[in-house]
Amino acid sequence: MVVPKSSQTSSIAPKLQEVVVGRSFLDWNLFRTTIVYLSQNRKVVILTLLAMLMLSLNACTPLNLQHKQDTTAMTSPIQHNPDYVVINNEEQSKEKRAVLRNPAQKVSFPLSEEDKRLLDILVAKYDSEENIAGLAAVQVGIPKKMIVFSASDDPALKKWRPDLTQTMGKTIWINPTYEGITEEKNEDYEGCFSVENLAGPVKRFVKIRYTATLPNGTDITGEAEGFLARIIQHEVDHLNGTLCIDLMPQDKIMTIDEYRHMRASAIAAKDAETKR
Repeated sequence: MVVPKSSQTSSIAPKLQEVVVGRSFLDWNLFRTTIVYLSQNRKVVILTLLAMLMLSLNACTPLNLQHKQDTTAMTSPIQHNPDYVVINNEEQSKEKRAVLRNPAQKVSFPLSEEDKRLLDILVAKYDSEENIAGLAAVQVGIPKKMIVFSASDDPALKKWRPDLTQTMGKTIWINPTYEGITEEKNEDYEGCFSVENLAGPVKRFVKIRYTATLPNGTDITGEAEGFLARIIQHEVDHLNGTLCIDLMPQDKIMTIDEYRHMRASAIAAKDAETKR
């Protein structure tokens, strides 16, 4: 290893710095002196370049990592269930509740990664409830035409819903529509996660024809009747800005506790009659 003399270090290094930062090699003597310095101090130059490279990498890496982390956070599935948007909850802003009144957006296929993520949110919320028939995306603040529902063959439910004659397991529909097959309607009681502490009777088509698209892009059509048809109508209405409370006679709206008491009394009376 060749160690430069102190005189060379003091006189050449400043001139070398000037060359590096942009001075031209117009001065032949300076150019020649620089070449001599570099040839005598190759190791110093190499170490300096390596140090500059390491500093450059250290400065860039945190930015790259932060960008990657931010991207992952934006695209990762939600880890908790969102709150319901409730039309009669004055503590929620009007802007937040507006999603319940505005027509939801049609979903295009194939599903984008963002739409898949939103669908995961909806299904997760549905799965978190023990007593639920259906849920529309707008009820959790997602302005998309998505619903999830089921009509299970539950003997206890049939005591209160005698029109539960057609069942369907957990189903996810995108861009669903319905129309009444006939003008015949049936009145029955409904509640809703987006209408806090209220219930009441709603008239709906007894039989409907529906269309929808499954998450895999398969288009379906079919017919539904009774309680299953009621569930579908309730959820699809959500996507069009209509809530069940809009369809209830104002003088028949009651609290959830009043409804549960009425239902329990009716079931008890029906059980007593059956035992006779």
